[in-house]
Amino acid sequence: MARPKSAENGGRSANDSMRTVLVALGAGLGVALAKAGAAAFTGSSALAAEAAHSLADTANDSFLVVAQRRSTRAPNDRHPLGYGREAYFWALIAACAAFVAGAAFSLRDGIDQLINPSATASFAVAYIVLGISTVLDLASIRQSAAQLISRARRYRRSLLQESQETSDPALRAVFSEDAVSVSGDVIALIALGINQITGSSVAQGVAAVLIGLVLVRISVQLIKRSHDFLVGVWVLTAEARDGDAGGLTPAIRPAESERMQALLSTYPGVTGICELLVSFVGPGRVWIVARIDIDEDLGGTQVKSLVRGIESSMKHESENVYRVDVVPTGGDRRSRREPRRPESPSPQHQSNI
Repeated sequence: MARPKSAENGGRSANDSMRTVLVALGAGLGVALAKAGAAAFTGSSALAAEAAHSLADTANDSFLVVAQRRSTRAPNDRHPLGYGREAYFWALIAACAAFVAGAAFSLRDGIDQLINPSATASFAVAYIVLGISTVLDLASIRQSAAQLISRARRYRRSLLQESQETSDPALRAVFSEDAVSVSGDVIALIALGINQITGSSVAQGVAAVLIGLVLVRISVQLIKRSHDFLVGVWVLTAEARDGDAGGLTPAIRPAESERMQALLSTYPGVTGICELLVSFVGPGRVWIVARIDIDEDLGGTQVKSLVRGIESSMKHESENVYRVDVVPTGGDRRSRREPRRPESPSPQHQSNI
């Protein structure tokens, strides 16, 4: 088996993602405190919903910091594949806990406002706080979008495609929450304007409900993606190479898949490919298991050399390949014969027993 290769590319990507998460955490914390204070002062339900949303984002980013730190630990004897999947576990916890909690509060506050309307004390304070929070949210989304754009160019995808298909759950979550935050700020501003013009706070209740529903949708999407990466295994077949099969992110690009299969098919000593499985073991880390038929005339030493050569070659076909295990299903024909039975002792030998 081939040991995990150097994490130079993965380490650089992890550092970029940690920077993105920390920027979002700092911006989110400041925005959450400002919105909470302004909501308490003005009594605005839309602002209260946005404060709950921002607090949920802050809690979410805290989970993502834990995910980044724990998922980058080096492999050991108990975890030979490393700890990369911890990133998906903590992203799943964040989506379930923080986002759903924020959505529940927003929905409750919005419904309460629709049933028991209340007046907003100071529109000026609400506008100022929302304006500042919009600027901070735009600064955060600029950081996450820049990282996504860089990755999208490498994989020849659009920004939105990369935000959905990236194997980095922290980057996906930060970009999603930033996009929702900017949208929530705009919705809250519109609701405040309608409230100020009409004198009715119904618009703010509706805005709070809309923000809650958007959070529910985003949390469900993030939960599904984390689930896919935690349990997903991909078979490199013609159908899977055509694109995102069944909504799952392709572990490696089609061109890389074709090169790997061509390499296996033409490798001296390989007579057939039984199965080629790929699986994510962390953000940007792919584990490949290849079951191959080999020439039965090969000896044990030749089989070992063939396996090591294939594993080394396949790891150079994609920067995302973290580990390769080749399982030969053929082998040395001589080793598969019936073992020679010991000869019966000669009569002379028997007489001496």
